[in-house]
Amino acid sequence: MTEIETLFHIIVNILIIISILIGTFFIVSAAIGVIRFPDIYTKLHASTKASTLGVIGILIGAFLFLYIQNSIISGKLLLAIVFILLTNPVSAHMISRAAHLKGIKPVLNNRKDEYAEAMSKLEASESTKR
Repeated sequence: MTEIETLFHIIVNILIIISILIGTFFIVSAAIGVIRFPDIYTKLHASTKASTLGVIGILIGAFLFLYIQNSIISGKLLLAIVFILLTNPVSAHMISRAAHLKGIKPVLNNRKDEYAEAMSKLEASESTKR
């Protein structure tokens, strides 16, 4: 191997390590957020955002490792990244909406429940139309 190829492999290995470490950091922060946050809405926010970034970071690191070390382009890893990017935010939105419709109120510290206000305005406008 030439000196340039060796330098290239070192840089790529550092990128793989950084990607996996960033993914691990986000997963750990998601776990801490789920434990520490007070209500379902903030817990869903922590678990969705941070775990999405964490899993994608680890999958990107695995993809780079397989591509550089073994010359394998893993379509399954790419599909997993796309699937996670598409499904995690949608599922969290639907769970939080179902929780709000069931009457679970958010902890309101210096915030307001804008969804409840919008729903009450919608109900009021529908009742005046009848």
